[in-house]
Amino acid sequence: MPTTALYRDDFYLSTCEAVVTAIHDDGGIELDQTCFYATSGGQPGDLGFLERADGSRIDIALTRHGETKDIILHQPAEGQPSPAVGETLVLHIDWPRRYKLMRMHTACHLLSVVCPFPITGAAVGEEESRVDFDMSETIDKDQVTADLMKLVAENHPVYLQWITDAELVANPGIVKSKNVRPPVGLGRVSLVAIGENSAVDSQPCGGTHVSETQEVGAIHIAKIEKKGKENRRFRIRFGVPEVSA
Repeated sequence: MPTTALYRDDFYLSTCEAVVTAIHDDGGIELDQTCFYATSGGQPGDLGFLERADGSRIDIALTRHGETKDIILHQPAEGQPSPAVGETLVLHIDWPRRYKLMRMHTACHLLSVVCPFPITGAAVGEEESRVDFDMSETIDKDQVTADLMKLVAENHPVYLQWITDAELVANPGIVKSKNVRPPVGLGRVSLVAIGENSAVDSQPCGGTHVSETQEVGAIHIAKIEKKGKENRRFRIRFGVPEVSA
């Protein structure tokens, strides 16, 4: 059975109730619905725990997709008990960790605005993220940081829009990733829009994000690495840049 991904419509949903629909051979727990984000698009899956009726818990060490994108599996940590099919559980994500990832993922989108080059790779982390661009230009990391913080301070709204698979195919220019195409086949594709009427940015993305840019907080470009003749890796970190002595 497909899993209803509640986080698609509410990034701030940190707990929900769900029913176990299947237990996979590797222990993966399949539920009828979930607020846990499954690893995808460079963003790690959620951690947390499942609360049973008696108050005991099943710690979740990984959330991932099953054979298809519409199946989400919650992988228990080693030594955790397994629930029964049909059992009702209360899900609790590790909210501080998720919120950091939401802030970081939104920061990555802002970076793609400041650096409007094709994206060749990305990975969202709790303390540091990286975005790789197909570019050969020399660019000053302090200026990039200043431009990023300007967008953060302007406090633009961040929200989802939906388009059909056909609309995505008809508008390939909205895809910023050079190597990875947004998944189609589910009938609709989510666009993460920034700014009133998408004035700042709009691109396909299935990850989780904050609702306004000021929530990103202080960020900076810690390093720009040359990864080939026409590839640059930008490393984003929370906080202000360290001042050299």
